[in-house]
Amino acid sequence: MRNRPPPRRPNRPAPRVNRNTEVATREPPAVAAPVIPAGPVSLPPALTVKELAERLTVSAAGVIRELLKNGVIAGINQTIDFDTATIVATDLGFEVREMDLEVFAQPDQEEENDESLVPRPPVVTVLGHVDHGKTSLLDTIRRTNVVAGEAGGITQHIGAYQVETHGQRITFIDTPGHEAFTAMRARGASVTDIAILVVAADDGVMAQTREAADHAKAAGVPIVVALNKIDRPGLNIDRVKQQLVEIGLVIEEYGGDTVCVPVSARTGEGVDALLDNLLVVAEMGNHRANPNRSALGVVIEAKLDKARGPVATVLVQNGTLHVGDVIAAGAASGRIKALFTDKGKRIRAAEPAMPVEVLGLDTVPEAGDHFQAIGDERTARIVAQAARRTAELKALGTRVPMIDLSLGVIVTTDLNLIVKADVRGSLEAVLSSIQAISEQSVILDEIHTKIVRSDTGNITESDVMLAAATEAVLVGFNVRVEPGARRVADAQSVDIRLYGVIYHLIEDLERMLRGMLAPEYREVVTGHAEVRQVFKVGRNQAAGSYLTSGSISRNSDVRVLRKGQSVFAGRVQGLKRFKEDVREVQTGYECGISVDGFSEFEEGDIIEAYSRELVSPSGLS
Repeated sequence: MRNRPPPRRPNRPAPRVNRNTEVATREPPAVAAPVIPAGPVSLPPALTVKELAERLTVSAAGVIRELLKNGVIAGINQTIDFDTATIVATDLGFEVREMDLEVFAQPDQEEENDESLVPRPPVVTVLGHVDHGKTSLLDTIRRTNVVAGEAGGITQHIGAYQVETHGQRITFIDTPGHEAFTAMRARGASVTDIAILVVAADDGVMAQTREAADHAKAAGVPIVVALNKIDRPGLNIDRVKQQLVEIGLVIEEYGGDTVCVPVSARTGEGVDALLDNLLVVAEMGNHRANPNRSALGVVIEAKLDKARGPVATVLVQNGTLHVGDVIAAGAASGRIKALFTDKGKRIRAAEPAMPVEVLGLDTVPEAGDHFQAIGDERTARIVAQAARRTAELKALGTRVPMIDLSLGVIVTTDLNLIVKADVRGSLEAVLSSIQAISEQSVILDEIHTKIVRSDTGNITESDVMLAAATEAVLVGFNVRVEPGARRVADAQSVDIRLYGVIYHLIEDLERMLRGMLAPEYREVVTGHAEVRQVFKVGRNQAAGSYLTSGSISRNSDVRVLRKGQSVFAGRVQGLKRFKEDVREVQTGYECGISVDGFSEFEEGDIIEAYSRELVSPSGLS
C-alpha cells in the first residue's frame, strides 16, 4: 500500500473571547488582612524582613512591597533598622514601640518571694599578692595540682571550682595575684560572697595585698585572712597582724571583726579550720537563691576550643541552668548543648552558685559578661546582635604608623598592637596592662597605643596580614604561631612577640614604648666670644673676636646676640688664629670667626656657642 499523508485539518477560527466581560467577572484573590493588636508592637533595634513580617502577622511579600514603596530594596533575610521597620509597620496600620533590651541584657533585679528562696553555697574569692600561695592553698583544698601546669607558677586566668566539706558545698573563684590582673580581681570580688585574703607570714602585707583588700571592701563582702606559710621558721606573725590593722583589717584577736586563720598550704595545717570559718561566715550572710526561676549569672572565662567550639565557664548566680535553655551572654547567644562541672562530669542542670562549662554558644563571650536564660531563641539572638553592634560602635579606628624602632626615633605617635591570648581572662589582663602603661604621663603626651585586634586563640595568617597592613606588633600570650602564619610573618617582616609570663610582657612593652619616645635634647652653652673688629674675607665677613668664657670649636652651633637679642643662628664655618685654621679656641685668646650664611657682624656682638645633649626619657623607669 501507498503511504498516504495524514488528512489535513481545516483551519478553524479561534473562538472570540469578550475580554471586557472576562475582566469584569474575574474576582481578585482573597488577601488576609493583618491582625492589628490592641497595643503597640515591640520591635528590636534591628531585625530581618522575615522577622518583621512574623511580628506584624503579615506576609513577607507584603513587607517587601511596603519597603519598595519607600524606596528600600530588601530581601526576606536582609536586616533592616528600627526606623525603617517603624515606617513599614505604621503604613500597615500598626503602632510601634522600641523593645527594651536592657530587660534581657542585665540580670533581673526583681525581688524574690521569700518562700521561693532556699540556702545556696557561698561563693568565695581567693585574693592576695603574687606568690603568696593562693593557688597552692586551693590546690590543698581540692587535692589537685594546679600550679605545676602554669608558667612561672603564676595563675594566668580565673578558674572556678566547687568543693564539699561537712556535707556543705563551697564555690571557689581563684583569681591571679599579679597587679596586672586588677580588673579580673575586681570582677571576682563583685560576684563573690566571701573574700579570702591570702597573706604570706614571711612577706607580710604587699602592694597587691592592699589592692585586693580594697576591691573586697568596695564589693562590701566580708574578708577572711588566711595567714599562709606558717610552717616556715623565724616568723614574726605579730608584725603581719599589725600590718593588717594598718590597711583597715582589724582581726578578732585585736577586737575587730576580721577572721584570721593561720594555715600552711604545703602541709595542710589549718585548712580545715579555714573551711569551718568560711561556713560560719556564710551562715551569717544567709545567702539564698531561687532555683525554680530562669537562670542568670556571669561569665568567668571563655575560650575557643578547636574540637568543641566556643566554651564559656559561667557561674550561676540565681535560678537553674538546664541543657536546652537558650541564653544570651554579651554578644553571644545559643541553645545549651552540654554542661560540665569543674571535674569534667557531664550534668543536665546547674543550680545556684555552681560553676559550669557551657557548650552551644555561637561565639566566644567576653569575660565578665552577664548571661540570662531568655527562652526565646530569636530574642536571645536580637539581644546578642544589639550587644555586638554596641561593641563595634565603641571600637576605635586606627591609622597606619611609620615607626623605626631600630633608630629609637618616632615618626608618628601611634603604636598599633594585635593581642592574642589563650583565654578571655588572660586577654583582659594583657589589655589592662597595656592601658596602664599607656596612661603614664610621658607616654600619654607623646604616644597613643591602639589595639587593632584582640582575641583568643593562636596567631593565624589573617592576624599576620592585618599586622602587615597596619604596621602593628603582634603580641601573643600563652599561644603559639601557626606554621602558615610564621611563613607569612617572615615574608612580610612582621614583628611577633610571644610571652608565657605577664612580667616579661610588661617589661618588653615598656622597653618598646621607651624606644619610641621622641628624643629629648638639652641645650648646653659651651662658650662666649665678643666681636671687637669686623673685616672682609672674600665675599663674606669675619668677626675678630675675644673668647670671654668657655671655648668655640670649628662647626660649633652658634647664635649671634646683639643687645641681648638673637639676630642669627647657624654654624661656625671658619676659625682662625693668626691666619691659620685651628680646631678650637679657649678662653682668653683672640680669633677670627666666620659663620655660615651671616655677613652682618657689628662691633659689640656676642657669639654664643652651644651644643645639644640627648636626655634619656624618664617616663618609664
